[in-house]
Amino acid sequence: MTTKRSLENRIRGWFPKEPLRVSFQADILYSEWVSVGKFVRAIVGSISVLALFVLTISIWVSISIQNPLFAVIFAFPLIFLLILYVNYRGVQIIITSKELIVSYGILNRKRIAISDIVSCEHTKANFGKYLGVGIRYGTDGSWAYSTSFSNAIKINQLRGRPFVFSSNNPDKICSTISQMKQPEKDR
Repeated sequence: MTTKRSLENRIRGWFPKEPLRVSFQADILYSEWVSVGKFVRAIVGSISVLALFVLTISIWVSISIQNPLFAVIFAFPLIFLLILYVNYRGVQIIITSKELIVSYGILNRKRIAISDIVSCEHTKANFGKYLGVGIRYGTDGSWAYSTSFSNAIKINQLRGRPFVFSSNNPDKICSTISQMKQPEKDR
């Protein structure tokens, strides 16, 4: 049976009311930006160069046949790829005194209350477990926001699946979360 409060919390998670930037700058204990890896940049760059080549040819053809609609139709895939790349160019990690916020793009944001974190451990976001980069469901049942096949953090929660995200400083994040949890244990 779902209570009204839990339903409100689920809905609030679907439609975040506030932007990723925390309004209380003094409340931010840690902030990190993890951009996509070289592998993803190489793939997106190669596809973009190919799409730009096709777009250039389509513009040339549309000028020669005097039909600009042809060029507009071929421009949409390139624009779509650029929007995807800008949206998923990296992971933003913010730790406040109350929660861990991990955002991957505009629509993918995960907020975990510090009190709901059971453990934090350094791991690797490897291909065998997540079968790629991006927003992934791991073979171990975890959700992942990975930007490359390297350093990551695995957060085990009181409720829900383990959550894994890429980080350049996994030890720093885990120590910050551990320090935040320490006062809770002393009470």
